[in-house]
Amino acid sequence: MKDTKKYTDLPIETKILIALSFYATGSYQCLIELKQNFIQNFTYTGMLGCIDCTQVAIVRPAQNEERFYSRKHYHSLNVQLICDAEMQIIGVDASHGGASHDSFIWTNHPLRTHLEELRNSDSIWFLGDSGYPLRKTMMIPILEAAPGSSEEHYTNLHVRARNIIERTIGLLKARFRCLLVHRVLHYSPQVAGSIINACVILHNICNMAKTPVQQLSDEDVSKESQLRVNNALSEQPHRSNMPLQQGIITRNFLVQQLWERRNLES
Repeated sequence: MKDTKKYTDLPIETKILIALSFYATGSYQCLIELKQNFIQNFTYTGMLGCIDCTQVAIVRPAQNEERFYSRKHYHSLNVQLICDAEMQIIGVDASHGGASHDSFIWTNHPLRTHLEELRNSDSIWFLGDSGYPLRKTMMIPILEAAPGSSEEHYTNLHVRARNIIERTIGLLKARFRCLLVHRVLHYSPQVAGSIINACVILHNICNMAKTPVQQLSDEDVSKESQLRVNNALSEQPHRSNMPLQQGIITRNFLVQQLWERRNLES
């Protein structure tokens, strides 16, 4: 029988705790709590979390080297992270090499399929940057929105809310500096993935305990920025692209909803 277990799978103890949490609370209640947290912090309805990927450098792997060679010409894992409004990391996938695009990782992730199959998926979504495709469960900014327009208002709120994932990644790497892209992990991709998962778990524990963290130096921030891979995605509307069309409809509705709320509050 083929072993389908990923090397970044959660430990059995964690899976048991997740199952117990589900039995005690129910998964839909968790979705409601996530949405309420973002509404309270950012007045952004329907938002479950923010998503982004970050590069973690590794030594040249012995096998499938091309999968791990990023466009910035170093070997890495491209790690997908999802956070909530409190900078808790609620999703991590460290199973893809640095050559994988952010959109590829999300498109092939089981969570995407699960969200799209939910009956109320038209009213829940993640916020992503322009490295992700626009879908009914993935809202991205509107580039070059006209000044003073409803589209610009939507994008300003989007940028403000999605900043939480950038802050979360910065906090994670400030706490665990082995993840900084210029500090290479001298381990195989499998072991590096396990290290990343462990750091994410410890990050969440530190957050809950409100453990202080020393900020990154200007030099660390500069190096991290220089080696970051730009994954901007260009996707044009097309009649045959039904998922994109559904995303456009959902985003247009959200743009109008936020604009009407702004006018009522002003």
